[in-house]
Amino acid sequence: MSPATQAALLAPPAPADDAGRWFRRQPRTAVPRVRLVCFPHAGGAASLYRDWPDGLPAGIEVLAARYPGRQDRFHEPPVEHMAELADRLTAALRPYLGAPLAFFGHSLGSDVAYEVTRRLEERFGVSPERIFVSGAAAAYASDPVDLTGWTDAELAAEVRRLEAPHAEILDDPELAALLLPALRADYRLNARYRPTLDELGTVRAPITALTGDADPLLPPEDVLGWGALTTGGFTHRVFSGGHFYLEQHRAAVLRMVTAALLPAG
Repeated sequence: MSPATQAALLAPPAPADDAGRWFRRQPRTAVPRVRLVCFPHAGGAASLYRDWPDGLPAGIEVLAARYPGRQDRFHEPPVEHMAELADRLTAALRPYLGAPLAFFGHSLGSDVAYEVTRRLEERFGVSPERIFVSGAAAAYASDPVDLTGWTDAELAAEVRRLEAPHAEILDDPELAALLLPALRADYRLNARYRPTLDELGTVRAPITALTGDADPLLPPEDVLGWGALTTGGFTHRVFSGGHFYLEQHRAAVLRMVTAALLPAG
């Protein structure tokens, strides 16, 4: 175990229930070779990554972030500030630092993954093996989506336009009324999160940026800005498809993740 990891494990612990509340763990072996921590998109939940272990080798353990305000944390208020969300997730990760980490974030989850990485490196000296950022431009180079004045119907229509997984449940007005507040809160968080390049600085973890070639929110070349945020190396890949290309290309995405984290030989 590295000195940095030892220091992290000796840091003041998070509350006992935080790890379980903040991450849905799918263990497959007693000692994983790497833990892949996955961060959902705006309005998304840990269930986005529920089937990922089926496409990954047993040496990769999936931890899916569970944001407040949805699914089994429905009765908790959503977090509407990036600093608070990243702080709480970083603290809850401490029990999992005994194995190497890697991060995968989609859309808003890409920014969350980056902010958690900054905190792990600054506070504990722990750096993920790699950060996969998906469907998002770097925050310093992007513009927030302004949803001021949008009705529930307009917001639901935007979710359908992006072809989000299970968007059809918003056709039920009662379910939509329950689900849309968390989505609005995530958009408010995103709108408030406007760091400059200097404020972000760089991380040591290498970054791989992924995007769809027909994403209505993100021209493919916009992901290149992530390269300025790491000293560990940058790569990118463009898939066919829209904002949720990763649903269509899940097997290919997981093969790429596996090759990066558990290279042959």
